[in-house]
Amino acid sequence: MNIKILVAAHKLCEMPKSDVYLPVQVGKALHPDLDLGYQPDNEGENISEKNPYYSELTAIYWAWKNLKADYIGLVHYRRYLGMKHGKDKWQCLLTKEEAQALCKEHDIILPQKRRYYIESLWSHYEHTHDISHLEKTKAIIAKDYPEYLPAFNEVMKRTWGHMFNMFIMKKSYADEYCAWLFDILFKVEKQIDFSSLSAFDARLFGRISELLLDVWIETKGYSHKEIKMIQMGNENWPQKIKYFLAAKFFGKKYMQSR
Repeated sequence: MNIKILVAAHKLCEMPKSDVYLPVQVGKALHPDLDLGYQPDNEGENISEKNPYYSELTAIYWAWKNLKADYIGLVHYRRYLGMKHGKDKWQCLLTKEEAQALCKEHDIILPQKRRYYIESLWSHYEHTHDISHLEKTKAIIAKDYPEYLPAFNEVMKRTWGHMFNMFIMKKSYADEYCAWLFDILFKVEKQIDFSSLSAFDARLFGRISELLLDVWIETKGYSHKEIKMIQMGNENWPQKIKYFLAAKFFGKKYMQSR
């Protein structure tokens, strides 16, 4: 069983030693002189130049079009999947053997749900970003993929979701997912005026796709298994909560990643 878990990164950083992980330099087309020694996302058919708008999705697009594997996954240089607990986070990352065992039993492997408690996914996006992005997405789904609209509406009402564009799944499933996802995102892209967006706000397609993964999984009826999301470094939870509440109650949009 050939499993490749892409590790999206835009800078040099520590990487897992196991060959089940494939570090991918995202946005390589925009930085041709920067060679991190990782798999570049601008080889073969690619959207590397769209990285300022698609974030880590340029890595999965490259894999969709160019990578040969039985299963593929996507994680980030700061966020991984794992099953163990311990002080040394690098020792807790999902191993090749663990990934193989999970893939034999489940269609899709996901991180544990991210819970927002007092916000639905729709209202959280509305309070932190430009809700017209989701409105355009919904309109395209209603027109071109109406069978996905019930799941879309249901997912948007929830106070939780499988976030961060992290997963492991059969390559055939990933091919199917990417064909659906990128068709929608490319159509949304045609309706966006990027000249009015900051660099932070321009990364909207990575955010929209976070919300669409559950829509696709539930419409298809594929089974999934949740495992730990391992954050490298420390998250400033008091600050996260502060900005979360400021967005909800005082209309202060996010100006940087939270």
